[in-house]
Amino acid sequence: MRTYSHNVKGDFAADHRLRTIRDQLSFLAMCNLYNITTSQEAMRQFIRSLRDMYGNLEPSLDVYKNFAAPIVRLGKDGEREIARAQFGLPTDPQNIKGNYDPGQSNIRHPHYHHWQQYWGLEHRCVVPATSFAEPAPVKDPLTGQTPNVWFGIDESRPLFCFAGIWTKWHGVRIVRDGANDFELFGFLTTKPNAVVESIHPKAMPVILRTRDEIDLWMSAPMNEALQLQTPLPDEALTILD
Repeated sequence: MRTYSHNVKGDFAADHRLRTIRDQLSFLAMCNLYNITTSQEAMRQFIRSLRDMYGNLEPSLDVYKNFAAPIVRLGKDGEREIARAQFGLPTDPQNIKGNYDPGQSNIRHPHYHHWQQYWGLEHRCVVPATSFAEPAPVKDPLTGQTPNVWFGIDESRPLFCFAGIWTKWHGVRIVRDGANDFELFGFLTTKPNAVVESIHPKAMPVILRTRDEIDLWMSAPMNEALQLQTPLPDEALTILD
């Protein structure tokens, strides 16, 4: 089995992400870690975004639960814009245990009542990525740790997007920080194709590879856009070295 591991990049000393890394690692069970290695210009060209509100993008960024990452959404004027949001949508209140919401990164059943409030185009987004990870089915016998297996379109890791949802939210993610205002995102999942199923039989992200697919997700009524909630063909995805 081929695996590909990224190290978490960047200096987290001045970043709130360090305070929540233990929470992130506890949620790596399904589609909760991806990488984006590209330029902002490449994102703008591929997704045809007119505005860039993100700031400086790291050359290679591993995105864990509750990390900030770029999304492309519709601005108030209907134009596409690159924005910064935090990975993990609000959890259904019925499923929250304790006094904070750890967030939910994946949407497998968009018809569920909690997700229907986000069906409007104003909540639609795409999430740029170049690879995503799932935990290997067995631990490394030498380290006792579960390694990640990385997937991409091919070994060159071209840019693609996840079909995403975003929203503004006020609440508690870290108890000691109290309630704050957030802009949050997550993305749809679907049944896995054979490539992902060999590693992770539960699900895989909904991946958009073309501008036409991005346009459909960003502009069509939800019942039509959900035609995209299908696994990639087996030949369109590979396990990365």
